[in-house]
Formats: sequence, C-alpha cells, structure tokens
Amino acid sequence: MPARSIPLERPGTVYFATESPVWGGGRAFYDPGGDHRVFARAHLVSAAQFADIMAQELYKEPGTDLDLTEVVNHGRDSLGDGRYETLVCAGQVDGLPVLTFTAPWGVNDVPWVEPSPAYMRHLVAGLLEAGAWDVDAVAAYVAGCPGAAGHWTERAVKDLILG
Repeated sequence: MPARSIPLERPGTVYFATESPVWGGGRAFYDPGGDHRVFARAHLVSAAQFADIMAQELYKEPGTDLDLTEVVNHGRDSLGDGRYETLVCAGQVDGLPVLTFTAPWGVNDVPWVEPSPAYMRHLVAGLLEAGAWDVDAVAAYVAGCPGAAGHWTERAVKDLILG
C-alpha cells in the first residue's frame, strides 16, 4: 500500500494518562466524546498494518489480524478493558475509515499524567510534519491538552521544537 499521511482535525479530546515505561510519562489517549478539537496525523495503512501497530502498542507480537467490522460499521468496538484496546472510527477521509485505538475510559475518568519531554517532542514533530499547523498552533494545542496543561507551557513546547 503506498505511503500517505494527512493532517486531520476532529472533535474530541486528547489527554495524557497512565505511565509509559518506554517514554517515562503520560501516554496520549483520544476521547471521542470530549469537547475540544483534536489535531491528528492520519496514515494510510492496511488492516493488517493497523493490527500490527496496535499489537506493538500493547507489547504483543504482531501478526494477528483484527476484525474491524464492528468499529467500521458502528464507530466503536471493545477488544478488552485495557489501554489501547478500544477501537474508534473518527470518520472517513476519501471514503476510507479513520481508525484509532484508545482506552475504554474518558478524559475525566482517570488521573492525568504529565508526558515526558521525549514523548512531547515525538508528538509535536509528527503534527508539524503533517504540514497543516505552524509551531505556534501546535505548541498551544499540545500544551493545552489535559495532562500537559499546567506542566507544559507553549514556550516550553516551542523550546522542544526549536531547540
């Protein structure tokens, strides 16, 4: 499948919660019921690639296909009650479903956890590479997400970007 990446804005809320052993801080989650605007970067991948990415995020061996029928047809599917085991369809682009995985809980159901500088740098770089938003917009957006807000300022996020 040819590589393709596009910027997206969707309703909902991105927030940081739980503790990532890889990044050393809060992980990003998407609450489609949130009342904010979400900046995202979508990648065109096959169903098998999506399943492999999800498996890797869950620290499992890739190679097991997922049945995406429920999430595509009804907008949501639960594969378990753990982090990243809830599938969400956030709409369509060019007739293709925009799928992601997140937690079964919402933004106000768990304690927020500050994301690490390395994780913030990674997220910000991805949003900037999408090409839809400038440094000021991305810094303001990410610094305002629950979990980052109160810990990260726009200036601190810009400093990650600009060095």
